[in-house]
Amino acid sequence: MIEKDQEAPFFRAMDQNNKLVYLSEFFGKNVVLYFYPKDDTPGCTIEANDFTSLAQDFADLDTVVIGVSKDTCECHRAFIDKYNLNIPLLADTSGDLCNKYGVWQEVEKEGEKKMKIVRSTFIINKDGKVEEAMYNVNPEGHAQEVLEKVRRLAPKTESEEAAG
Repeated sequence: MIEKDQEAPFFRAMDQNNKLVYLSEFFGKNVVLYFYPKDDTPGCTIEANDFTSLAQDFADLDTVVIGVSKDTCECHRAFIDKYNLNIPLLADTSGDLCNKYGVWQEVEKEGEKKMKIVRSTFIINKDGKVEEAMYNVNPEGHAQEVLEKVRRLAPKTESEEAAG
């Protein structure tokens, strides 16, 4: 499992446009890397729509939001088009990225064990270190919670510091 202050595991994966995306592209920016089980399912749709609605707020804080699942690039494109999402989605079809971040886990539901992506979010700071590692998150209100955590990373202005 990933922990706070750990160097974020390097990644490269294809996005919805079949373009290779590298973590190193984002050094100097904060990155919200969120893992979700499957495109176009109820909880995943809530989460993607919420991150999309807050995308400008994240951008104003010099933060990029990236979603990851084991779905294909084509599946991601359909999901983005269906809900008019404006965040990149990475296709981790090999599961390599899920394994690096410790989100591919065995879960038990109704007495049956199976492997699946555990909904998780990582906030990576501008230096490539993990600021937050959140496993088993609830999609409802999660994007707003993550935004508040990213706001705390932003340096305070002189007027904010004077105000206390």
